[in-house]
Amino acid sequence: QVQLVESGGGLVQAGGSLRLSCAGSGRTFSSVAMGWFRQGPGKERVFIARISWSGEITYYTASAKGRFTISRDNAKSTVYLQMNDLKPEDTAVYYCAAATSYYGLRNGGPIDYWGQGTQVTVSS
Repeated sequence: QVQLVESGGGLVQAGGSLRLSCAGSGRTFSSVAMGWFRQGPGKERVFIARISWSGEITYYTASAKGRFTISRDNAKSTVYLQMNDLKPEDTAVYYCAAATSYYGLRNGGPIDYWGQGTQVTVSS
């Protein structure tokens, strides 16, 4: 069992930065792949980034690549999403997710655990 709690969201101006954190509990945190999804106003939740259990392998969608960085600290059972050069279209609720399969962290994939989400609002 893994429980996930996100934090770090808030209101930021366009061009600014935020770092989201997702704290996990449970002894299996270091053995699961982690990812970030987001759901904009009136939109479906979509996948944006994932990281392997060891932290050695990462993947970003086009919307995140070059501006966002996913990382993890297994000693702290925490995964991070550093977001730079934020744009109004990045406004969304951001969710972290855990999956046994690294490739399962995708739209419609077999996600084992979800966090409750944290709101990010980017003003123009």
